Amino acid sequence: MTNKEFIEELSRRVNRPGKETASLVASFTECMSQALQDDKTVSLQGFGAFEVKKKMERISVNPVTRQRFLVPPKLTLAFKPSAALKEKFKNVSTDE
Repeated sequence: MTNKEFIEELSRRVNRPGKETASLVASFTECMSQALQDDKTVSLQGFGAFEVKKKMERISVNPVTRQRFLVPPKLTLAFKPSAALKEKFKNVSTDE
């Protein structure tokens, strides 16, 4: 689903104009991004939680040359689905 398709569907469901819905979605994502940048966890009830995790620096090996190199530390975004969302996917058939 693209952003445009998402906004159209949400607009239809909440019975609001597309521009108003697009503005709300933009505000939501900006607020969520800012919270994550401030190292806060964003939890959405019934959906899951987004959080920033810190990966420590580590030593890795190039499998071809067998040369060791240092991988610098970095921040990554992680998502943990809620129990309710996991339960919904347990009952979904994969036959397509």
